[in-house]
Amino acid sequence: MDVSAGVQDMSIISLVLQASFVVQMVMVILMALSFMSWWHIFSKHFTIAKAKKSTEEFEDRFWSGSDLAGLYEHVKRSHSIGMEKIFESGFGEFLKLRQKGGMELSDVMEGTRRAMRASCQRELDYLDKHNAFLASVGSVSPYIGLFGTVWGIMYAFKGLGNVGQATLATVAPHIAEALVATAIGLFAAIPAVVAYNRFAYDVDRLANRFDTFIEEFSNVLQRQVR
Repeated sequence: MDVSAGVQDMSIISLVLQASFVVQMVMVILMALSFMSWWHIFSKHFTIAKAKKSTEEFEDRFWSGSDLAGLYEHVKRSHSIGMEKIFESGFGEFLKLRQKGGMELSDVMEGTRRAMRASCQRELDYLDKHNAFLASVGSVSPYIGLFGTVWGIMYAFKGLGNVGQATLATVAPHIAEALVATAIGLFAAIPAVVAYNRFAYDVDRLANRFDTFIEEFSNVLQRQVR
């Protein structure tokens, strides 16, 4: 009976409930950070996956020999993202500058490139949104957990000062309570770090594809107006 009670006292829920107020607040903060991290992880996963799929489909249509004017009208009617948005901004600016007349080809192409660069940066900013939060959670959470652990151990030893004889049975639960804070900190940090690195890699690859498309599309437009 006593063994059963001891096991129950050492359960995670019991350790959290028995921890000091400060350690409990640290755990609440870490769990909130973990929840927010997973929310952003799932959200960014679907956002980047959608951008990658849209980019691949658009590249297939673009290099299949589709009429640029027809493709432009199709993109304008759809909810364009990623490379589609860059194409829409660049070709729209190209048509506007050509309609003005009296402009050198170099000026027209420079304006077109600026429009595509600006659109590219907006798309990358959107794809990179909340990545800084994941990086912050990954770097700060272990230290927050460590603070909770240090505070919990100090609180435990302070309580042991009032005990005549300290044994492993009296020390272990208090130390375990404190270490739970570090465990929760790692639980919040590890997924955030892994997700941050993965998303940063995916966004960097998309950025390279966008840069390549801008140069290739600029060459296509130059050949058409010569």
